[in-house]
Amino acid sequence: MTKQNETSAPAANQKRNIRKRYQGISQELISKIPAAPQKNFFEDDRPLRIAVYVRVSTDDPRQTSSYELQKNHYLSVIKQHPAWTLIQIYADEGISGTSLARRTAFLQMIDDCREGKIDLILVKSVARFARNIVDCLSYSRRLAALSPPVGVFFEAENLSTLSSDGEMRLSFFAAMAQEESRSKSEIMNTSIEMRFGIGIFLTPTLLGYDHDGEGNLIINEEEAKTVRLIFFMYLYGYSCQKIADTLTKLRRKTKNGNTVWSPGSVLNILQNERHCGDVLARKTFTPNYLNHKAKKNRKDRNQYRQNGHHEPIVSRDDFIAVQKLISNAKYGYKGFFPSLHTATEGMLKGFVTVHPRWASFLAEDYRRASLSGVQADAHTPSKSPFHPGSFDLRKFEVARAQFFHNAGRLAVTFSPKKISFTLACTQTFDTCFIKLLVHPAAGLLAAVPAKEEEKCAVRWLSPHKKGFLPKKIPGTAFLPNLYDLFAWNPDYNYRILGFKKQNGIETALIFDSNEAETLIPHFSDEHQNRGGQKFFSAYPKDWAGSFGSNYYCHDSLEKHIACESAGASDWNVPEDTNFKTGGQTAMPDLQVTNPAIITQTIEELMKHMKQEAQDEHKSIR
Repeated sequence: MTKQNETSAPAANQKRNIRKRYQGISQELISKIPAAPQKNFFEDDRPLRIAVYVRVSTDDPRQTSSYELQKNHYLSVIKQHPAWTLIQIYADEGISGTSLARRTAFLQMIDDCREGKIDLILVKSVARFARNIVDCLSYSRRLAALSPPVGVFFEAENLSTLSSDGEMRLSFFAAMAQEESRSKSEIMNTSIEMRFGIGIFLTPTLLGYDHDGEGNLIINEEEAKTVRLIFFMYLYGYSCQKIADTLTKLRRKTKNGNTVWSPGSVLNILQNERHCGDVLARKTFTPNYLNHKAKKNRKDRNQYRQNGHHEPIVSRDDFIAVQKLISNAKYGYKGFFPSLHTATEGMLKGFVTVHPRWASFLAEDYRRASLSGVQADAHTPSKSPFHPGSFDLRKFEVARAQFFHNAGRLAVTFSPKKISFTLACTQTFDTCFIKLLVHPAAGLLAAVPAKEEEKCAVRWLSPHKKGFLPKKIPGTAFLPNLYDLFAWNPDYNYRILGFKKQNGIETALIFDSNEAETLIPHFSDEHQNRGGQKFFSAYPKDWAGSFGSNYYCHDSLEKHIACESAGASDWNVPEDTNFKTGGQTAMPDLQVTNPAIITQTIEELMKHMKQEAQDEHKSIR
């Protein structure tokens, strides 16, 4: 016998035995016990506890008729079955069928099924139960898996989930319901796009406004007082929490009639452009028609804006100023809408105060502010002429200090987020606070002593057990402007050696960005293992042909500044020299309401509102 025949023989015997086994045994030896017949629910005369689920997709009063019709219909059906007992009619009004997130009645019904209170759920159609195929099948399976199982009967489709083909048919109808929802969502989005495109905007209810017969926004003067108070208090420097506490104390009403305010409700009013007469359509959108979660529109969809759509309660400039105050609150700014201050005389002529906690000024704003006080070339150094008969040093250069050891020197290092002054700098002034100023045209930065209470003061010294140590100055709000003004690469750090200038008792540190050395990060294997980095210095290309500047050019900047300060007794920037700017926009300067007018208006509104609250309290008593 060959090897192949030896292998096939056992297999043939195994197949023969299987065929013999499946011929079965005599039927006389088997007794069959039949199962209980499965009855249709509507033909079943057993006592059943019935739940009816009703859902209408909007809370429009016209939908009430649909709800009442469904309720009356199923009450009639249940009466036709004396053995049936109605447990409850579960109704969700104004709720979409594509998500279960807010369908409280539906979820309560499922919980009651789990607790064994319900035997059968009656629903008008699959679409009323759920338009999400996953939810529809998931919950029908959970109900069928209960002991005893709970069935769902969909009347329009004549479908019971406990029938043998129930899940297959349910899958088909649920898919159709979901597709219908998707189609309706696309049609609605297209309709909204067309309406916005021709200037037909949605204007929901808003504090300060009512709607006329044609749906236009008209000012509600009593509510508008609350809106004006909120905007003026925020411009004055009050926080949202303080404003909310004040409104609650004054018993001012929200649009819904509530007298308890929250910081969030105040912020929503401050950020709504309709209060300045404009309309911005599609600030949010819903990317998924199944979960209906709104997402902030960051240029994902078209937006439409109309300025002057209706009568404003606050000016557009005040509204813009408030938005900038809100955006800069994260940098710790508190107080009235700021302005830039420019020195018009003295050594710091043309220098603009750097606002350390205000990110809404741009580099161009600093340039314009500087030009408002002096000409652009006010600090352009000029060569010192060689005088015949004196020692001729025209062929000599003064070597740049950057090429030598800089320990103990006056220097400042910039990163995109922080500024670090050396210990030598911090020992120059007898104060823990300084004020930074910039001259955009000359590319200069100045540091002068400041008092802690000054608006633009920054701390550069921190207390330590051994005295005071230099503190890194956070500059997320203003450093992007300095990098822009000095034409620096935001990927690098920069270091500038400075010099001290003094005029009587006044002292300033001056740093020339044109003399900055670039600190480029260099990662080595050793430093990477330690989680650190080191830098190597790079210098401007025009330094390559020399060791430094010509002797007669050297110190020309210092001499020029000294000339500017001659006869000037005060180098500080006067606080009343203001330069207002539009910040992030290219529009003309913002005409923000004068602080004196804001203060007076706040006092008048609060006095009026206190009187109203007292009168209301007396009438209640």
